[in-house]
Amino acid sequence: MSTHAHRERLLLADLLESAGPEAPTLCEGWRTRDLAAHLVVRENRLDAAGGSLIKPLAQRLERVQAEFAAKPYEELVQAVRTGPGKWSPFRLKQVDEGANTVEFFVHGEDVRRAGADWEPRDLDARFQDSLWRRLESSAKLVARRCPVGLVLRRTNGQTIVARKGVPVVTVTGEPSELVLFAWGRQRVARVTTEGEESAVTAVSSAALGLG
Repeated sequence: MSTHAHRERLLLADLLESAGPEAPTLCEGWRTRDLAAHLVVRENRLDAAGGSLIKPLAQRLERVQAEFAAKPYEELVQAVRTGPGKWSPFRLKQVDEGANTVEFFVHGEDVRRAGADWEPRDLDARFQDSLWRRLESSAKLVARRCPVGLVLRRTNGQTIVARKGVPVVTVTGEPSELVLFAWGRQRVARVTTEGEESAVTAVSSAALGLG
């Protein structure tokens, strides 16, 4: 039975293949080639991948990722599609599902929503519930740099206090759109916001996410 992460992996690989190596993405400074290289390095070069969070490793990550970006694009896309080598912990189904469901969904939207005339995907309820659970467990981390209080509210009324503080901004939407908002894609997330105008402006431009 296919997992959410596996499905999103295949969809992302198809998007990368269709877009070609030089298409824009929502990741600042990255074309699709750079995004594909990031995904392959993240799963296969754990000695460098930690540079996204650990500053002393940042230069190593930049160098390794540049080396991978120089590889044939078709090779990178195929590596995304087939998954990591046998010694990678991402080969474990539980690790793959836990670490890649949101990663692949968000990066798929990075490709889709950088183009023109996109519309949100019609996602099934099980996947929306899965994204909501992952948002519940990570909201405080991804909102740690939010300058004001932040509440994420699902359209059914479920809420997450992502960041305590005043004034408070409440962001409402489907879990998929809230995930995109919380992972720093505020500009393209289909959500509604409530709160003081200055606070809403601050949240809309805040450095949310893991980076």
